Amino acid sequence: MRIIPAILFVLFSSALVFAQNEQAPIVEKTFDYKDWVYKNIQTGNDVNLRKFTNDKKLVMVVYWAPWCPNWKYDAAFVQGLYEKYKGTGFDVIGVGEYDTIDKMKAHIKDYKLTFTNVYESTATADREKTVHFTQRREAGDTRKWGSPWYVFLEVSKLEPEGQIVMAKTVPVINGEMIRPDAEKFIRQKLGVSGNGANSALTEKGKIEACEPDKKIADLKKP
Repeated sequence: MRIIPAILFVLFSSALVFAQNEQAPIVEKTFDYKDWVYKNIQTGNDVNLRKFTNDKKLVMVVYWAPWCPNWKYDAAFVQGLYEKYKGTGFDVIGVGEYDTIDKMKAHIKDYKLTFTNVYESTATADREKTVHFTQRREAGDTRKWGSPWYVFLEVSKLEPEGQIVMAKTVPVINGEMIRPDAEKFIRQKLGVSGNGANSALTEKGKIEACEPDKKIADLKKP
């Protein structure tokens, strides 16, 4: 009779493996990150990335889907980074993907996101048609949905003109943030002293597989 609990344990463990944490380090990848013009989710106005970087030191671009639990885990932390460092030359711009504009607006409201958010796609069927998909594949991201996906633009190193914004060596996160490492990286690029410890930015949460309308067993974050 003990064989049944053993089988159940193996099945549960397998489920946890497939629902594994998607945290990833900041790595420099060799690809060309391209300029874009997308519409602001809230206002409908065009936003050009290159113009957005003007008068800033470091811009973090984060691609997200409103239904993705992995992004939901990072959302409050990203908002906290924006609030904490926006006066030091840091800015955040989110790119919504793979859901309706109304759901993106609801997500922004629910998570109280005050940084700029634009959108590229509005349906899950668009996944392999997006620039997001192509660029993150070039950066070595093999995940199905790529939410969240982070690109860091150090403004002093940007290409002065043309379609390519940042050439060859581009810092990215192919997954969720490793929070202390991400904040340390941001502080270093901004020239901010201290370790940046902030308990409000390190609360623990839960993880689910990043898949629309699908949930797998929760896994506690380390």
